[in-house]
Amino acid sequence: MKIDEMRSMTVDELRAKLTQLDEEQFNLRFRLTTQPLDDPLQIRKVRREIARVKTLIQEKEMEASRAEKVS
Repeated sequence: MKIDEMRSMTVDELRAKLTQLDEEQFNLRFRLTTQPLDDPLQIRKVRREIARVKTLIQEKEMEASRAEKVS
């Protein structure tokens, strides 16, 4: 998913995406211990996407708190 697509999502949608990515990461780690993965770099990709989503959630929450302070 592109960063522009993620930026257009709401905080609730980002949290749902984060939950989905956490589950995917767990499944990849579990499969890694039982069998070789088709794409071993997939774990790294998922981990980085989790970091992006967490960063966007934090940015949106900070924007919301700033908007409340101003008004």
